[in-house]
Amino acid sequence: MTNRMGMVGVVDLEQASEEPRKRFAEELKSARELHPDKPTQTAVARWARTSKSTISRVESGTGPIPPDLPTALDQIFNTDGLFKGLYEEITAHSFPAIYQRRMTLERNAIAIGEWAQTVVPGLLQTHDYAQAILRKGDPRASEDEIAKAVRLRLARQEVLRSMAPPDVRVVLCESVLRRHLAPRAAMRAQLAALLAHSARPTTSIRVLPLDAEAHLLLDRSASFLTAPNHVTVVCVEAYRTAGIIDDPEHVRAAERAYDDLTGEALSVRRSADLITEQMENLT
Repeated sequence: MTNRMGMVGVVDLEQASEEPRKRFAEELKSARELHPDKPTQTAVARWARTSKSTISRVESGTGPIPPDLPTALDQIFNTDGLFKGLYEEITAHSFPAIYQRRMTLERNAIAIGEWAQTVVPGLLQTHDYAQAILRKGDPRASEDEIAKAVRLRLARQEVLRSMAPPDVRVVLCESVLRRHLAPRAAMRAQLAALLAHSARPTTSIRVLPLDAEAHLLLDRSASFLTAPNHVTVVCVEAYRTAGIIDDPEHVRAAERAYDDLTGEALSVRRSADLITEQMENLT
């Protein structure tokens, strides 16, 4: 049901199903049994360039799945993307319900627009930067909980490495570059990662100066996800809640605001210069 602000399904965080994780384990066991050589876990581990204990934990459903393992298993067993697809489902189902929908939309998007007001968007975060952000956001979380959250966040970036990555446009508030939310070395590495992302032909990163005019999206960050049918939704987040705006009128208003931001932002080249300058200040 859509409220008068056009926001659908604003919910608190909740646990998600682990069914895809069980299926992954079962399919791996089955693939070994049906393979002509009937390889042992040790053999599969050797072919996949991982450890036997990793394969054992994955098959028992008790350990994390390394991000590069699904693709390796598809190559080993010639399963035409089966394990990669299951891994994407696992990643999506590891998020609360509203985030599951967002992850599905993001994974299938042909275009992604990001307005980041306070932190680097999760889609572009490095491991150490994400770890610092998540730790600050939940200081009582265990190391295992933080590590899992980091893995889930980084897994989202698989969409950028796909054969047909989406077009990505990012507008960062200048404060994102100047706010030291992680140790200096981690901040420098994160800024270097932004430059690497901006070098991709399908990605542009622009910086909105601190003295830019006020705008509709002043009080929150937002993601614009465009599906293959060219329908766009807007994803917004607040403290421990998230929402997906799909009412056409409100989407159009948000898109106009985003276009205004883009018009106010520095050029891609000048933005890269500013990121480089800030990175050098951290040496």
